[in-house]
Amino acid sequence: MNGESSRWKRYVMPEWNRAFVIRLLLLLLFSVVLFSVFRPCVISGNSMEPAWKDGSFTLVFRWRYLFDAPQRGDVVTIRYFGKRFLLKRVLALPGDTVEFRNGLLLVNGEIQDEPYVVNTCEWNCGPVTVREGHCFVAGDNRDQDILEHISGEVPLDRISGGPLF
Repeated sequence: MNGESSRWKRYVMPEWNRAFVIRLLLLLLFSVVLFSVFRPCVISGNSMEPAWKDGSFTLVFRWRYLFDAPQRGDVVTIRYFGKRFLLKRVLALPGDTVEFRNGLLLVNGEIQDEPYVVNTCEWNCGPVTVREGHCFVAGDNRDQDILEHISGEVPLDRISGGPLF
């Protein structure tokens, strides 16, 4: 009986098939772990130009803010209507006052240096005090209409990570 079962085992799954199945299972396990930590993301729109152009690809590190909150200047991904995500820059944190005046960003009354913003804007907005549990975000490309590029206050629990590169 023992010889018969080993013959049956070799017939159903020869040695090379067992190695293949083990490698396949390891690959699937690695993929599940990889995509629970990172999410592929294709940039849609031009609100973050010139750093991220429309159609460019990045990986989003989902656990970036697992133990700490975003800081001013961080680029974050924000869950937006289901499975859509926005890429925006954090401009102000809870309790800060934000204002756009003649194209300049003022946080708590101080003009902020933003070397990543190439195209300045001429619109005004604010002052707005950021509520607790929220942060104020906007895109880097601010030469277009204010409504296209400012997301304004976003709850911190909707921030789902940050781009890897």
